[in-house]
Amino acid sequence: MMSKFREWFQGPEDITKAEAVEDYAVGRVPGRYRWPIPAIILVLLGNSTAMFFFSFGADLSYQVGWPTVIWPILYMLVGATIIGSCTMKIASKEGLSLSLLTRGLGFGYMGSAVTSLIYAVNYIFYFLFEGTIVSHAIANYAGIQINSPAGVAIFAAIGLITIWFVWKGMTSMQFLQTWGVPIFLLLFLIGLYELSVNYSIMGPVSWMPKNGVTAASIWTVMNMANGQVAFQGLMATDYGRFAKPNITYKGTTTIMLGMLVPAILIMLFGAMLAYTLIPHLGKTNAYSLASDPGFAFPFVMGFIGMVFAVITQIRINVMNLYSGSLALSNTMDMAFNYRPGRQWWMLLVWLIGVIFYAFNVLQYTGTFLSITGILTNTWVFIILTDYYVCRKLMNLAPSDFVEYRREYLRSWNPAGILSLLIAVIVGAMGVFEVYPIYYASFISMIIGSILHISITAGTRGRYYFRKFPTDMKTSWVPPYSYEGPQPKNLLSEVK
Repeated sequence: MMSKFREWFQGPEDITKAEAVEDYAVGRVPGRYRWPIPAIILVLLGNSTAMFFFSFGADLSYQVGWPTVIWPILYMLVGATIIGSCTMKIASKEGLSLSLLTRGLGFGYMGSAVTSLIYAVNYIFYFLFEGTIVSHAIANYAGIQINSPAGVAIFAAIGLITIWFVWKGMTSMQFLQTWGVPIFLLLFLIGLYELSVNYSIMGPVSWMPKNGVTAASIWTVMNMANGQVAFQGLMATDYGRFAKPNITYKGTTTIMLGMLVPAILIMLFGAMLAYTLIPHLGKTNAYSLASDPGFAFPFVMGFIGMVFAVITQIRINVMNLYSGSLALSNTMDMAFNYRPGRQWWMLLVWLIGVIFYAFNVLQYTGTFLSITGILTNTWVFIILTDYYVCRKLMNLAPSDFVEYRREYLRSWNPAGILSLLIAVIVGAMGVFEVYPIYYASFISMIIGSILHISITAGTRGRYYFRKFPTDMKTSWVPPYSYEGPQPKNLLSEVK
């Protein structure tokens, strides 16, 4: 029984140290280096229990209160599950990260460097955001000014500890998350006990919006949720690419729900914690303090609350560093053919995070999330449209494999690049208040998908390949005359 249990949660052991560190950042994950579903979920629980979700749940509730807050939460659950299960199915089948898949899914070799950079910027921000919560927790407990040199030093030191934990990739992350889950649950239960004993718990019926529920506030929370719909799917896919190549949609959906359901419970607890503390703060910034886990948990639990914040945030920031290093590895590989190793890019993520923390970039969080939501959602919807519409439905490229190697791909595919550019320009008009900003991410991702289908159909898919890979067998028959070696047709070989 114990051996079976170990198989469910244990990753591959017959791997070299170099494999563990690099984790196939710029290549296909081989069949022998695959992980069972429970082991992948266990790693993703580090994301589920991020303190971002405490804050996110409180912020949603501040806007629309109960029960309206249910709608953006459900939208996030359903939308992220669908997107994540689809992207993960493609990534696990191909053994490729989203950045590598993007090369063949409508953007071209150099074109995907643009989206990889977008992806990396997302993780640099979340590394900064989550690390800030830890710094606030330690600084608040120790009586240190948050933005002082000592506060910056705390942020930098915790970041270096995080790098040490994630240096060896998935292998070390699984170890951290395995032992981190019971520690998190224990400290979380202690926090619940302290809150119930010392405070009057404010249940959902007491979660009133700050300024009433309006159409604008509803669209605002849906826009906030929309930013997480694509991002959570992408984060899961970075780890889901290690799933078995023959995993089903049922399996990828299980992984997504295993990550998202605990996250939603954390969001609801975050709202309850914030509304419970607000009456006891008595300050003009009570709402912002109550939604800051770096303040709330030390306030409720003292020293243990500070420890809780540190342990929780190290677990999530190993994931931000890991995914950020993957994205930067692919960006520099594509743009400059430069491969110093995935782990070294974590140091760059850390350094940029320290600089941004020192200059208080988090004051622009709202604008940043709006911009990255537009960029990320549009990119994800374009690659899904390419795979499921342009390939599977319209037969404009092979659907039985996705090419990622430089020698076979065009540098730029105008279908993906132009679609992303035009859609982002339209979205940016919302950021500059030409129309309400909360429509921007929805409009841009729809426009991007429609444009991509139109341009790919108009060019008849001629910008996917520079030359067709002769080592890939396929059942695809080109809808146009093809120069060079013809695709090896599986059906003709069977005949």
